[in-house]
Amino acid sequence: MYYKEPGPKLDKESPFESMMERFRFAAELLKLDDGTFQYLSNPVKQVTVSIPVEMDDGRLEVFEGYRVIHDNVLGPSKGGLRFAPDVNIDEVKALASWMTWKCAVVNVPFGGAKGGVRCNPRELSPRELERLTRRFTASMLEVFGPDEDIPAPDMGTNEHTMAWIMDTYSMHSRKTVTAVVTGKPPIIGGSLGRREATGRGVVTVTLAAMSKLGISPVNAKVVVQGFGNVGSVSAKLMYEQGARVIGVSDVSGGYFNAEGIDIPAAIEYAAQNRFSLEGFTGAAPISNEELLELECDVLIPAAKEDQISRVNAPNIKAKIISEGANGPITANADAILEEKGVLVIPDILANAGGVTVSYFEWVQDRQGYFWTEERVNRRLNRMMRNAFQLIFDVKEEYNITLRQAAYVYAIKKVADTLKLRGIYA
Repeated sequence: MYYKEPGPKLDKESPFESMMERFRFAAELLKLDDGTFQYLSNPVKQVTVSIPVEMDDGRLEVFEGYRVIHDNVLGPSKGGLRFAPDVNIDEVKALASWMTWKCAVVNVPFGGAKGGVRCNPRELSPRELERLTRRFTASMLEVFGPDEDIPAPDMGTNEHTMAWIMDTYSMHSRKTVTAVVTGKPPIIGGSLGRREATGRGVVTVTLAAMSKLGISPVNAKVVVQGFGNVGSVSAKLMYEQGARVIGVSDVSGGYFNAEGIDIPAAIEYAAQNRFSLEGFTGAAPISNEELLELECDVLIPAAKEDQISRVNAPNIKAKIISEGANGPITANADAILEEKGVLVIPDILANAGGVTVSYFEWVQDRQGYFWTEERVNRRLNRMMRNAFQLIFDVKEEYNITLRQAAYVYAIKKVADTLKLRGIYA
């Protein structure tokens, strides 16, 4: 299991427009001038390339690849690279802008970018994937770079994909350039602590929110939907804080124990059962729908998007929802949860621990000096706590939700930086 830099679910009809709706709200609140609005609404660079690949049977197939740099005002652009059959330029534009705001929220010195290749990686052999990746990288040599644009894994790509990109870029540079990508295996410059980074970040901001509401983690009731990388790590770390994790779930269904589930035992069981909790006897089976509506202090949806909608939002009994997944709450549920007094920590903040450790990896690569896992975790916790406090202060200042505050803070930061730098003639 390794860290990826995924983006939220977007409106398939117009993904960039759905992203712009969030931007417009913050822009109106901040009273952005029209020029700044136009500048931040548009990507600074969009690149589309054709990628000819010789397949294993000797035939030639041509794929289409994209890289969009939405903004590089705060620093080099940063964002994942996805291999998917339905990826398109509008989706990549939307995800690139989302990365701009996400990096700004956690105060890492990156702009936002995203890339994609339209292909089905499951239908390609390892050798075909390698040839595709290397040819795409060669086409992006003037775009990628440790001081220009830094890819990372996303849907359909992994740490091996990043190793191929790093090697191809290094061959053309005539030197090893580890900092050109993040999400690499530790043996070639990846960072320790990366696998747990997203879940650890979720727990750090959750504990900060609990402190704001006067909720002690000891014996606090916690429910975690999803038991993959993010969910299992979040459950484990909350368990270690003394919380009672009364409910967990995965694709096999939900599991409930009012006295608290033995999370280390559940993780061990899943590891020995093809990463599934099916048949786990440490809790009673319930449906995923019932799990979400359990009475608890903290609910961490870390599975899929659109899990809490206007249909079940009135039945949510959590005091805090921390979005471990991307987009687990639909837009039409936000107002319902706000009216119920539920504090929602948005995905743009809650699951930003991963991109923060990507930043740490980039820093370590540039220094040529690698930190211990304890140091990585300590610095991650500090940055996530600081980010939560900054966003919470914006929430209080404007009397808005944490989700709205995250976008207001991020957009103000980028806009203020742009004004300081000015527009080069």
